[in-house]
Amino acid sequence: MTSRRRRSRITLTSVLVVLALAVGGYALDASGVLGPDADAAGTTAAGGPTAGETTTIGPQQASSGATPASSPTVSRGTDADAVRARTQLADLPVKGKAAGTGYDRTGDFGSAWLDVDRNGCDTRNDVLARDLADITREGRCKVLTGTLVSPYTGATVDFVRGNTTSTLVQIDHVVALENAWRTGAQQLTEAERQALANDPANLFAVDGRSNSQKGSGDAATWLPANRAFRCTYIEHQVTVKAKYRLWVAPAERDAMVRVLDAC
Repeated sequence: MTSRRRRSRITLTSVLVVLALAVGGYALDASGVLGPDADAAGTTAAGGPTAGETTTIGPQQASSGATPASSPTVSRGTDADAVRARTQLADLPVKGKAAGTGYDRTGDFGSAWLDVDRNGCDTRNDVLARDLADITREGRCKVLTGTLVSPYTGATVDFVRGNTTSTLVQIDHVVALENAWRTGAQQLTEAERQALANDPANLFAVDGRSNSQKGSGDAATWLPANRAFRCTYIEHQVTVKAKYRLWVAPAERDAMVRVLDAC
């Protein structure tokens, strides 16, 4: 056989091998045995993001109104007191407020202030002694002066007992007594209502202006200006409502949830 014929046969054989490989590869790809490159463009075979990857909305999507397939969830805070308050809140009844007709602070909750813990001092002086710094007293109970950092604003207020100065520092019912009356306290005994009105967990010494602004408002209508204190404030409201078997109004409950979820 001449060298020219030998080269022709080798060339033909090579062409046939290449054609066979091409046909076989096409058949495998068409049958799905060979998948796309899973790492290409960071996607899976289905075209979605790979595990652990975050999808963002690009400028073009934002301008066209396109949204991701699923919205991100808002993570709740893990503060232990907030977690406990969320659990208590979930168990509180939710219904509209009862009529406030007939509400009488002294008639329904006793005079301000009683000595329900029988320590010899009325509740107002107990709370002033607890919440103020550098206090001076007259006798064993009566607080004459002191310094308050109002939890509702973070501002410092000097307390001096007197006809025109005492009101600069007031004692706030965290669950306002009228709110309590309209959300279940009408069903409590007189002793229970007096205990609620003098419960240390329901009382804070605060600046008089904040107390006046709040009035009988609930969480839906008033929150402390000091955002850092809002978690504690709502936690106390929930604790008091649970302790005295009160309920929450729908808007009040929703406001509480929003605060606690951020704690």
